[in-house]
Amino acid sequence: MARIDPTTLRVYVVTSEHVVPGRTHRDIAMAALDGGATAVQLRAPELADEELAPLASSLVAMCGVAGVPLLVNDRVEVAVESGATGAHVGQRDDLATARGRLGPERTLGVSVGNAEDAWVAEMAGADYLGVTVWATATKPEAEPVGLEGLREVAGATALPVVGIGGIHAGNARDVLKAGATGIAVIGAVATADDPVAEVRVLRALVDEFRKENAG
Repeated sequence: MARIDPTTLRVYVVTSEHVVPGRTHRDIAMAALDGGATAVQLRAPELADEELAPLASSLVAMCGVAGVPLLVNDRVEVAVESGATGAHVGQRDDLATARGRLGPERTLGVSVGNAEDAWVAEMAGADYLGVTVWATATKPEAEPVGLEGLREVAGATALPVVGIGGIHAGNARDVLKAGATGIAVIGAVATADDPVAEVRVLRALVDEFRKENAG
C-alpha cells in the first residue's frame, strides 16, 4: 500500500534556489504552500548534507503546519533524519537500500524512463513514479521521454505517475491526459514573476481536469 495519498501528488512543486536571484528554497516552498500545492520536494544538489539537514527540518515543520508532504530529493539519510514524508531518488540509485532505510512508513518516489524501469521501481517498493516529459534547463541531466513515454509508463503500472520537465499551465492538461496523476514543476514556479499566483493557476487547472474526468 502506498505511503502517500495519490491525490497529494496533484500539484507537486520542486524547489530550486537562485533561478531568480535571491529567491531561496524556502521562498519557493512558502510560495508553493500559499498557492495551494499538494506536495513539495526539496531539491538542493548544491548543498552538502550538513547544510541541507537543517533546511529540510525547517521545511518539514512548515509543510506539516499546512498538512502538505515534504519529500527530499536523493538524500535518503537527510529525509529520515529531518522527519520528511519521504525521498525521491533516481532509477540508477540503489532502490532496495533506499526503501530499507526509509522504512515502511515513509514514501519512496523513483524517476523512471520506460515500462521496464517502472516495473523495477515497483518491485523495489516505490510508492509513486516520476517521468521527465520534456527537457528542462532546471534539470538538464534528465532524459525526456515525451507524452508517449509518459503514456507508456502510466499504462504499465498501478502506481501513481507524476509528470515533470518543461511543464507549465499551457501544457499541463496534455500531461494529465497522458495518464499522469499529477504534475511536478520546477521552473514554472521558480522563475514566475508571482510564484504564488502561478501555483494557484496550476492547482485550479489540475482540479478542473480531475472534476471533468471524475468517475
